Amino acid sequence: MEQVTNKKETLLIVSAIVVSSLGYFVDLYDLLLFSVIRSKSLESLGIAEKDLLSVGLNLMNWMLAGMLIGGILWGVIADKKGRLKVLFGSIIIYSLANFANAYITTIEQYKIFRFITGFGLAGELGAGITLVCEIMKPKQRGYGTMLIATVGTLGAILASYIGQNFEWRTAYIIGGALGFFLLILRVSVFESGLFKKSLEEKNVQRGNFFQLFTSWKLFVKYFKAVFVGLPIFFVIGVMITATPEFGIAFGMTEIPTAGTAVMITYICISLADILCSSLSQIFKSRKIPLFLFLTILLIAIILFLFFPSQTLTGYYTRCGLLGVGIGLWAIINTNASEQFGTNLRATVTTTTPNFIRGLVIPLSAIFQFLKPTYGLVNSTALVTIPCVLIALIVLYFTTETFGRDLDFNEK
Repeated sequence: MEQVTNKKETLLIVSAIVVSSLGYFVDLYDLLLFSVIRSKSLESLGIAEKDLLSVGLNLMNWMLAGMLIGGILWGVIADKKGRLKVLFGSIIIYSLANFANAYITTIEQYKIFRFITGFGLAGELGAGITLVCEIMKPKQRGYGTMLIATVGTLGAILASYIGQNFEWRTAYIIGGALGFFLLILRVSVFESGLFKKSLEEKNVQRGNFFQLFTSWKLFVKYFKAVFVGLPIFFVIGVMITATPEFGIAFGMTEIPTAGTAVMITYICISLADILCSSLSQIFKSRKIPLFLFLTILLIAIILFLFFPSQTLTGYYTRCGLLGVGIGLWAIINTNASEQFGTNLRATVTTTTPNFIRGLVIPLSAIFQFLKPTYGLVNSTALVTIPCVLIALIVLYFTTETFGRDLDFNEK
């Protein structure tokens, strides 16, 4: 009987990891697809070449705003109604919105549907990470989240291929189809036992997002969970997305493409996620690998900006090193999930990655304010380097969570 039970538990864990991994796969496919097809889609809508970067950043901000709002809503639903409801609801909205992106004819329509797409995507990663963390043994859950991040990053590689080899409207249709395929697979996934157990405690508030801001202790924990990832999506969303502009600024004779930069960056992120998560298991620590990879990211940023290469190989190698530095994404999300009790865990784990992404909005505004005075390269340095230093300081004051038992609630 025990052997049967163990087999059943293993199948449930494998099913949850596979479906959560594919959810993140679809998440990153869409998130990075826009970076690849930005120029093509905007040019087809009549945007002048000189305005491609500024209009592209504006559209990205609309999507990230949708993720910020969606992250809060989906996180609250996951803690109140269950992790699975979010996994189903978010992918339905994402898929429909992605189909709509394929048929837009104006920039205003593009803004609306990028916002809705971001809103739908916002629940994917957090709900999946929460579910896997809650059903796996404490000292093994790092491997589960590693698989989610590693498989998920392959979505960015697919986005690079599709975006460069298919018409941009077709690329969005493919994204919508992937979403509906994932929806079918989710029928095999079951709810977290810890969540079901937490429902028995009637005097505990579940999914109260504002509790994170009315309790100083919870606020500080939440602040640290978010700001340890401060530089990540500015590097991806601005530095890698603006690859053609950087090629021109560096005086390269052959201009690199965003699609290739995204693909190489995410191949390296995928491999680095495996390494970072493995080091976490070896050292029995979340903080040690985070410190190591943030340091690598700082070195990579300095090398990229101030020691540029004039060859495509050199440029893409620097993109790859940036990807290695960003290979801490799985551990950042695992750390966020382990910091909080079951009644707030999904709220935190769902909002944290979306708030990290959403921080690109003020950071890109600062970047665009500085750019006319300091230029593309120096403005990027003035934003990214302080961000990494802030993340390192926040990490120093973060509580270690490796091996923590997650069967507790926040009062």
